This record gives sequence, C-alpha cells and structure tokens, in this order.
Amino acid sequence: MERSCYNLNGVIQPLEIGICHYSVTPLLHYSMISIWELANPQLREITVYQPGKPIEETARELGLDPGAIIKLASNENPLGPSPMAMEAMREALERGHLYPDGGGFCLCNAVAAKLGLGPENVILGNGSNEVLEFLGHAFLNPGDDVVTSQYAFVVYKLIAISFGARTIEVPSPDYEQDLDGMLAAITPKTRLIFVPNPNNPTGALLSQRAIDDFVSRIPENVIVVFDEAYFEFLDDPPDTLQFVREGRNIVVLRTFSKIHGLAGLRIGYAVGPADLVQVLHKTRQPFNVNSIAQVGALAALEDGEHLRDTKRVVDEGRAYLHEQFAKMKIPFVPGTANFVMVRVGDGHAVFEKLLRQGIIVRPLKGYNLPEWVRISVGTMEENNKLVAALKKAMGGQ
Repeated sequence: MERSCYNLNGVIQPLEIGICHYSVTPLLHYSMISIWELANPQLREITVYQPGKPIEETARELGLDPGAIIKLASNENPLGPSPMAMEAMREALERGHLYPDGGGFCLCNAVAAKLGLGPENVILGNGSNEVLEFLGHAFLNPGDDVVTSQYAFVVYKLIAISFGARTIEVPSPDYEQDLDGMLAAITPKTRLIFVPNPNNPTGALLSQRAIDDFVSRIPENVIVVFDEAYFEFLDDPPDTLQFVREGRNIVVLRTFSKIHGLAGLRIGYAVGPADLVQVLHKTRQPFNVNSIAQVGALAALEDGEHLRDTKRVVDEGRAYLHEQFAKMKIPFVPGTANFVMVRVGDGHAVFEKLLRQGIIVRPLKGYNLPEWVRISVGTMEENNKLVAALKKAMGGQ
C-alpha cells in the first residue's frame, strides 16, 4: 500500500507504509529579503545601549570569584538596598501571585506628599527610563526635534531616534551644559529638551540661577525634562518642582535606583502638571511597575537613615577620590553625585587593565569620550583598592 503526501513544492510523492521518505526541494524560488526591509527604518541608526559590565560576566571571563570583584561602573549604591525596603519586599513576596496596583496608588500618594504635590502630578515607571519612552510616545513624531547637551545621557538620543526624531546636541565647553546654546538650538520642530542635572557621565551641575533664567525663556510649546536621578546626593539642589507647581510644561524625573539602592527592581517616577501627566498615562502599559518594586520603593522613601548613611559614605568617598586623582595628576571633572569622570589617556585600555585586577569601571567611548572613564564612588575599602589598581594600570601605559 502506498499513500501520498506533498513535498515543499506542492508535488505529490508516494510514501511506503512504515517507511518515511522525505524529498525536500531547496526553496530557491523564494526571494530572501533582509529583516531590516521590514523593520522601522530609524532602527538602523540605533546603537544598542551598553550598560556597565555585570559582575557575573566578568567572573566567568576571568575565572574569578564574583565576591572578589568590585563594580564601580553603574553608579549603584555602595551600601546596597534600604534595609526597610528589603524587609517590606520579603513580606510582599507572599502576595506575588496577585497583579500589582496598576496606578501605584500608595506610592504615588507617598511621593506626592513628600514633594508637596498631588498624586495626579506623579507617574511611575519601570525605571525613570520608561518615562522617557512615555514622553516619546506622547510628544514625538517623525521629523520632530529633540534638544540636549553634548555628553548628556545617551538614552535621550536613543529615544529620539526610535521615534524618528532628530537630536540636536549642543556643544559642552569644559563639559558643562550650555543652556544659552540649548535655547538658541530650538527650532519650530522642537518638542522636547532634556536637561540632566547633575549630568551623567560628566557630573556637572547647573545652578538655580541658570535654570531659572533658562525656564523663563522657554517657548510654551516646548516641554523641558529635568532628569534628576542623582538629586538626593546634592547638598543644595536646585528647585525645579516650583515650575511644576506653576503649571509649566516641565517634567522632573527621579529614581529609586541610586541613593535608595533599588536599581535591580527598575522603579522610578516623574512629576509634572496634572494634564501633562494624564497624557503620559495614556502611553503607559497596564501593570508596568511590579508590586515588589512598589512596596520596596514605598519603604525606601521613608528610610531616612539609609539615605543619610549613603550620602555620608559617598561624600567621603568622592572627596577621597578627588584628592587621590589630584595627587596622581590625573585630570578629572569634580563630581557632585556618586561618580567621577576621569581622563586616563586610553579609556578602554585602562578599563581592561582594571578589569584584569577585578575592578569594573565604565569606559566612555560610547559618549565620544575615548580618553575618559567614569568611576562610581564605592565604600572606602573599594575606593582604596580602585586607587591602587589605577596607579598600577596608569603606570603601565
């Protein structure tokens, strides 16, 4: 007995029972096209964001104990998460089978009360980076312009490209943001201006006077985004929330990733005028912030002791690093947050040399700063090891 089947060209072939014979004709008649012909064209221009090298990957590559590796690459909290947050999250795990509060009612109310705003002024994000995506969805169309500073956080440009917008990068003399230059760069197509303060990776800080003057001259149809991820590390931080209270088209981004030590949970927030925040909510996916992160952030917000301890350790460590770099006669940009940008000659070579000593820093070639690395402030023990390793690395150049 025989039965028939079809091969891939639709031609009938006999099959003997009990024996499986396959006659496969090569699919030469199909036209093979690149997937990039199907993808959105602006994605060709995007270079995938490269975060700081993970400890686990470094341990595998070098055959080291992960516990012996010092990571000073991603501006994380050297003391770890808030203890109050850890306790709250352990309890919350028992409710992990339930969906989170989609709007983050409790956390939004707590943030609003802390800042003297209303909950309608607050939106949560899966990290403050997700809020950047909300802004893109809400306000950017192909052909629009985004203005930011040279050496500003690279994700601003990636967001602009992904929505088909053009990024105008204003030169940064002496690695400082030029607000007058940013005002002059505004075009009729400008929709968003990104102002990180302090800036990552340079660490430069804008003054209150400069910000006040800048905002007073912004056209009302342009939205300014102040990215304040490192706000809590500042001794005398500028007040940008005043512009939100005035109802201006100002968005302020903050995060629980840095001083609160919850980077792995990916939770941040933005504040802005209620009508603007309402627009952003239209772009937000349901349940975008998980319940464990919400509970942890809520507890961390109240953990003043952990915040003060972290700031003290960072202040002392940053001063020590400044002192040591000056003694080594290595140029650096004085930091104001929990990192310092240092000019080491060949940034990637020094990164590799430090890596072989079990210390991870951040090379800055991706920011067009190939001679520089960014070094996060660690514990004093970590800072001491970094300085010793850097002396060794620099001596071998």
